[in-house]
Amino acid sequence: MSTNTCTIDVNQLRVGLYIHLDLGWMDHPFTLSNFKLNDEDQIQKIKKIGLKTLRYDPKRSDCPPLPEVPNKPLVVGVKQPDEVVQGEPAAKSFSEETTLVVDPKQLRCKQLMRAIDESEKKFVVASDTVKHIQRNIEISPKACVEQATLLVDGIVESALSEGDIAIHALNGNRSSDANYQHALNVTVISMILAKSIQMSKEDAQLLGLAAILHDIGKAGISDKILLKKDKLTHAEIASYQQHSELGARMIKGIGLSPRMAKIVLQHHELADGSGYPAGLTAEKTDPLARIIVLANNYDNLCNPLNVSDSKTPYEALAYMFAHQRSKFDEHLLKRLIKSLGVYPPGSVVKLSNEQHAMVISVNPNHPLKPYVKLLQKNTSAEDGEIVDLRGEANINITACLKPAQIPSEVLKQLNARKKVSYFIDHDHAVA
Repeated sequence: MSTNTCTIDVNQLRVGLYIHLDLGWMDHPFTLSNFKLNDEDQIQKIKKIGLKTLRYDPKRSDCPPLPEVPNKPLVVGVKQPDEVVQGEPAAKSFSEETTLVVDPKQLRCKQLMRAIDESEKKFVVASDTVKHIQRNIEISPKACVEQATLLVDGIVESALSEGDIAIHALNGNRSSDANYQHALNVTVISMILAKSIQMSKEDAQLLGLAAILHDIGKAGISDKILLKKDKLTHAEIASYQQHSELGARMIKGIGLSPRMAKIVLQHHELADGSGYPAGLTAEKTDPLARIIVLANNYDNLCNPLNVSDSKTPYEALAYMFAHQRSKFDEHLLKRLIKSLGVYPPGSVVKLSNEQHAMVISVNPNHPLKPYVKLLQKNTSAEDGEIVDLRGEANINITACLKPAQIPSEVLKQLNARKKVSYFIDHDHAVA
């Protein structure tokens, strides 16, 4: 806990206080865990979380907290709200009056839906935050770096927390701009790998910030090239490839570390030396750059500019392993496959009961038993029933399907879901 902060009662909150929420990123409705209160709506949301106390930073606040409200004194002769008058029957507690039977499977599925819905909302806000950072970093570098650091700290906190994590597949269409969605996807995938190899928190924070900023050099490349869906000419390819060097110079120019500049410079260097700008082999590149190379390539396969070229998550991993293995750190590639599972979130699968389903959430420690959403006739992909395969002894996945293998009526349900993005939180389900 920071020595610059003080603990206050939640009822002392007021607009202008800079507060710290000591919760996991998925345990509160805000983009960041540390921020200045700007309106009463934020205060009400904090109170609904159920916190009794929290921390605030006096130096970064515009005002002191509200005075502490003393406990209401007991007045003799006046019946208190919880007092029972002698002779009156005590009101039955809820547990005495009603026995509520909760289906554990149903409860876990409801928890999952709530987690995914929160993830969707946070992904959109975080993606917009990335857009603001990348658009304004040269104008207001200090403020943008602080904002990026807080965003990354939240993701690192979720990814490196003790215990298992859940990896959720999200509908990336909610995000306002695919360019900034890509930077966030690369960051989240990089954090999944950081968790997998038990990376230190300090390295994970550096990795996350570099991932958020890995493409800032594209600000110096023409939109005509960046948005072109047809094949680039040799001259356009040469121009496009300059973004790595431009990005590294920008990183140095705003005062970030030389190592971060190096990581950004090397995010297109491939293990076999076929990458750019310097054609370096794996051993000559920064270990953190090798992670971003892998995450960057995976997301580009799943979410290319031309949607018709996109691969399913399963296809992307299979393609990377079968055809591109020499281009990546093989240890990291195997870790990514293990983390996303045999059936990566976003994949369409066939079940042993002949039903089709979409994998929506995976625990890396239980890769064969993900959560799936059933794809049924006359039901949209968003409204399908959720099944936790960890609780279904008689239902297994028999195949992970390519688009050509998916029945036409199932494909119609999936038409709206053109992109796939990932978010992570603490695994809430009992194995």
